[in-house]
Amino acid sequence: MAFSPNNFSQRDDGQFSFRRLLRRVFLEDWLIKAVALFITITLWLGVTGLRAPVTVRLRNIPLNLRVSNDIEITNSPVREVDLDITGDKRKIEQLNLRDLVVSLDLTDVQAGERTVQIAPQNVSLELPTGVRLEEIQPNRIAVKLEAVAERDVTVRAETEGALPENHEIYSRTVLPAKVRVRGPESFIKSLDFVSTEKISLENRREDFAVRQVALNIVNPKVTLLDPAVDVNFVIGENRIERMFTVPAKTDAGNKTASVVLYGARSILDSLKPEDLRIEVVKNEAGEMSPNLILPVEIQGQVEIRKLKIN
Repeated sequence: MAFSPNNFSQRDDGQFSFRRLLRRVFLEDWLIKAVALFITITLWLGVTGLRAPVTVRLRNIPLNLRVSNDIEITNSPVREVDLDITGDKRKIEQLNLRDLVVSLDLTDVQAGERTVQIAPQNVSLELPTGVRLEEIQPNRIAVKLEAVAERDVTVRAETEGALPENHEIYSRTVLPAKVRVRGPESFIKSLDFVSTEKISLENRREDFAVRQVALNIVNPKVTLLDPAVDVNFVIGENRIERMFTVPAKTDAGNKTASVVLYGARSILDSLKPEDLRIEVVKNEAGEMSPNLILPVEIQGQVEIRKLKIN
């Protein structure tokens, strides 16, 4: 290869340019660059170095137990748990504890008395990215699961207050007479009736009706599928019993019959034996049987309690 002085000149120029570059990088404006390096390191430490994970215990976090539609929890299991979580300190400090709920899925658990494990692997909990659930205490709970049943139960009309003097309830009719209830099987089986809200009887002298009366269920685990009923009351004067001796004509001759009537006092007090008439007729068995005929104006208002030929 031919010797050329230009080769040395090019090499010297390259070395000079490289030295000048190093000088500019490390020596020129060194104070500004030092400050920039300090800021960069500080920011880096703030983003990475201070993110060393910490473990924190969160206390009294609500526990939600999810069951299938045909199962109810009938005991009082633990409803709050303590959590150990690990992650970025700042993210943990920003957590709103009121928004945290631990959810445990029991939809595949069969009815019966069960002991259920609570672990990070089988619960749901919303945590920020970079924060994880480490441990739950208690890690086991006892639950009693019952199958849900439905049944028709009699309705009892409840009242309050007193009727005016010399008045009474002749009858109270609930429509419908039975309503359907739903709840844990043991609760439904032991339920004999449900009651209406109390209906006032104050100053009631005549028949009246109350529409869509609400029903009361003491047990919160029992649900009313029919929440209201109508109630009809028949109100009247106090009733009494009164005995009458009434003439009766039979094939054996003239006799008397003992008659006991039940009805409003004013009606029976004004009734006389001669207002009553006895007929002796054949019954379905072909036997002779007495039949009492009441005055037309009191028919349907008086009940025959006793009728016997003496």
